[in-house]
This record gives sequence, C-alpha cells and structure tokens, in this order.
Amino acid sequence: MHSFDARARISLMAAQDQSPAAQVWDVVIIGAGHNGLVCAAYLAAAGLKVKVVERRGVVGGAAVTEEFHPGFRNSIASYTVSLLNPKIIRDLDLHRHGLTIVHRRLDNFLPLPDGNYFRAGEGITQGEIARFSQRDAARYDAYGAEIDAVADVLRDLVLRQPPNLVDGSWRARLMEGWRTLTTTNRLRHLTARQQRTLFDLFTKSAGDYLDGWFETDVVKALFGFDSIVGTYASPYTPNTAYVLLHHVFGEVNGRKGAWGHAIGGMGAITQAMARAARERGVDIEIDAPVREVIVEKGRAAGVVLSDGRTVRARAVAGNVNPKLLFEQMVPAGILPDEFQNRMQRWRCGSGTFRMNVALSALPNFACLPGNTVADHHTAGIIIAPSLTYMDRAYDDAKRDGWSREPIVEMLIPSTLDDSLAPPGAHVASLFCQHVQPQLSDGRSWDDHREAVADLMIATVDRYAPGFAASVIGRQILSPLDLERTFGLIGGDIFHGALSLDQIFSARPMLGYADYRSPLPGLYLCGSGAHPGGGVTGAPGHNAARSIIADSRRGFRT
Repeated sequence: MHSFDARARISLMAAQDQSPAAQVWDVVIIGAGHNGLVCAAYLAAAGLKVKVVERRGVVGGAAVTEEFHPGFRNSIASYTVSLLNPKIIRDLDLHRHGLTIVHRRLDNFLPLPDGNYFRAGEGITQGEIARFSQRDAARYDAYGAEIDAVADVLRDLVLRQPPNLVDGSWRARLMEGWRTLTTTNRLRHLTARQQRTLFDLFTKSAGDYLDGWFETDVVKALFGFDSIVGTYASPYTPNTAYVLLHHVFGEVNGRKGAWGHAIGGMGAITQAMARAARERGVDIEIDAPVREVIVEKGRAAGVVLSDGRTVRARAVAGNVNPKLLFEQMVPAGILPDEFQNRMQRWRCGSGTFRMNVALSALPNFACLPGNTVADHHTAGIIIAPSLTYMDRAYDDAKRDGWSREPIVEMLIPSTLDDSLAPPGAHVASLFCQHVQPQLSDGRSWDDHREAVADLMIATVDRYAPGFAASVIGRQILSPLDLERTFGLIGGDIFHGALSLDQIFSARPMLGYADYRSPLPGLYLCGSGAHPGGGVTGAPGHNAARSIIADSRRGFRT
C-alpha cells in the first residue's frame, strides 16, 4: 500500500481522553461520499481512529444507487465510471469488497439529424471518421497521441499535492520548492510541442483547439462534448479545453480513456469503499447532518450535529463543497478575510439537469433501428451533433433559463447490468445541459422542472420515435434538486468550476492547495480540492497524506 502500509501505522490513543463519555476521535470526516470514504480508509490504515458523519440516510454522496420507480434502480446522480483511480482500487481492495466494472461494448454513439450516425469505440473510431472525412481520419492518430501524452502527465499529478504558495518556515518553503521541482521535471519529459499543447489545453477553448485539428462537425462534437460536461459554458469558452482533458485521463480495467459501468450502479463503488473503511475500523454514521465545526483554542476540535450532539476530534476533514464548509459550517469571524472573500467568489454551477427514467422498451433509433440490445445501446448516447449546437444550447440557457434544443447524454446501464430493471424493461440516465444553475428573474426550478423534463424526453424522442411513450416512470433532478439532495451548489457536480483560477495550486485558493485550511486542524478532502470533480477518489487520497503527516507531529501547528 505504498506510503500507507503497516510501517506507517501510528497511535495517538495515549494522548486522548479514553472515557466513553468524552471519546475523542483522531479525525471526523464530514460527508460519506466517495472521497470521504477513501480518505477515511487511508487514515484508518495508518492507525488513526476515524469517524464519518453523513447527512443522508445512505453512504455514497452523489455516487449512489437507489430505487426511483418500483422495481427500477439506477445510479441517481453520478452515472458512469472512468476516472476512479486504479491505485485507490488496489489499495482499498475494492474488487474483494464487491466492485465489478465492465466495459461498454461501444464507447459513444451520436445519432445525427440527417438520419446518419457516428459510433466511437476501440478499433472502429478511425473507420467511422473516414465515412465523413478522409482528412480527419488521417489526423486521428496524431490527435490521440497528443492528447494521451498530456493526459499521462495528469495521471501522474492527480495523486500528488500541487505546489503550494506558502509564507511559512524555511522547511515549509523547501518542501514546496521540492514539489515544484518534481512537477517541473515531470513536464520536462514532454517534447516542446507537447508542452505547447499542454499550455493550449489549459487556456484555450475546446472549440478553438478542435477546429485546429478537424473539419467535420460530428468528429469535433464527439471530442468536444467532454469539454462542457458538468460545465456551464460553451465549447468556445476559454479554458474548456482543460475540461475536455480532465475527462480523458481515466481508465477502466487498465484501458486508458475508457468508460465503464459498475455492476449494481455507482452505489456499488461507494458500498465497496464503505466496507473497506469499516474493515479498517472506521465508524460511519448516517442521518447525521453537521451544523457547525467546533473551534477551540484557535483550531478545529470536532463537529456539532444538527441534533445537538458533539463529535470531538483532533482534526476535521470536509468532504463537501468548499462554500458549504467554510461559509456555513465554520463559525463566522474565524477565517481570514482574504480566504472568506475567496469563498464568497467561489464559482459553482454546472448547468446540469439530471433525470432517471424507467422504460418499458429499449429506444429504437431512427438512424439505427432495432429495440433489442445492440452495441450502440450500451454506449454513451450523445445528442449534440456539432459544437455550434452546443454553443447555441449555452446561449439559449443564458437568455431563457434552458436550451430549446438541449444537449443530452443518455446511458442505458440495464443493457450491461440486468440487476437494475425487471426482465424486458430498462433504466436510462439522462444527463442534460444547458440550464441556468439558478433561474433568473426570480423564477424557481420547482415551477419549471416538469416542463423542462418533458423537453428533455421530447429531444430523445426526435431521434428515437416512441421513446416518450416507453417512459413509465421518471425522477427529475434540477440544479436546485441536486443542491438540496446532495449539497451540489447550483447543481455543480465538481464542487466548483474547473476554470484556470480554480484548478491545481489555486484549488481552492493559492496557499491552500495542500488540503489544509486557514483554520488549523480543518482539512478539505472533497472535489473542491485538487484534482477536482469526478468519481476519482484522488482528493480523499491526497488529503489523507496531509492529515497523516500532521498527525505524526501530534497535529501541532
């Protein structure tokens, strides 16, 4: 288990009050989402006494599987697997704890308005591109090689703390200098061209980047879709090329860039994580919302739950959106003004409208007829035929509140996993954009969610006639619903925009990229820390390193 093996085990029990009435944990973690569970498991493996408190009645955060219609279960919020780090899968032995991930038979399927279609998958993508453009097909391998080279850098960096700007002792400055040197040396392995590509991908719009490579609308749409997933932006918004890159550094079962399905849904991932954590001695309590972080003698000392109970600990880690942690849970006046101002300006809102639907039959696409399971039914089905379409969807949402012709990615996981629906029936996930995170002009999503859900279903029906008639149940999660249910402010699935001013060393703020906060003893272990959103487990893993390092010093400041 590398740096988290038995040799690193420590015990602080002698320094604690061990009376039952005044039990003090080493660390209490706010939120039993996947990052909180990962952090807890690593801390417990290092010998720390860890308690996790979760607001909802189930562990998993946004990575949960629930019944949303009688007999129909689905991944309710997050819905597909790729970014979950393979080291974390190994270290937590998630396969032994019940996790099985299977590949899609086809990666992506794009039905097109003219009756044509595009399929992407291992061994077929280049041939599909050639049906539209020989020029683009000839450039495909070079594009893939360039993206893969830069994605490999990200794979190396996601499990490392970014360089942090510090004003501390010479020891702290020396450590941060070493991290900067290590990162710089990793970048030196890139050629000059690849370094220029890295700079382009961190700063350019995805549209500008892809326009420089390809001429065909559907080819650019295939790659450009990743640039706006979970992001309230046009593919021509600067910095969206990085969001594209963020979505391609994953892997499934050793295959880089692949997407897969966890048997049993995304909840199978977090249930396996919870088993791994409990096996190591972690105490997980559900239905336990946190009201406030306890601050004593200038440091975090536990939490107060909404029922008034206190959970005392030598350190607190928040697996929640930074705005929730620092604006709503830390008592007012504790944090420095500069940090508090940063949190007030922390940009959230992903323009996401999420639906789960129960289907009496598979969709029958006009461009590729058939309602028995075929490869394209197992794919990510993307209704967004061009970058112009995506750009227009964003403009519509900014002006009207939602897109007239929305972007929809549909997955039908029951084609790979028959545990999710009754025989002959299916479940589908609809990940829809764009919508305003908060509706303008004083409107509420509670008044418009049903009409927008009808629009999303009608959009699919245009490409698969009869789809609307096959819907026998649906669950609607507007941005407001995502915020209420999962704490995703403005529906933001990443806990904060992945913009240049909110990534890497600036996540959540320059000077606090080390998972620590201005309040000693308070840490951030969720997606609001590096490397950001997605079901990666990386923020939890990295935060655990910082907490363990501090625990060895007795949590001294």
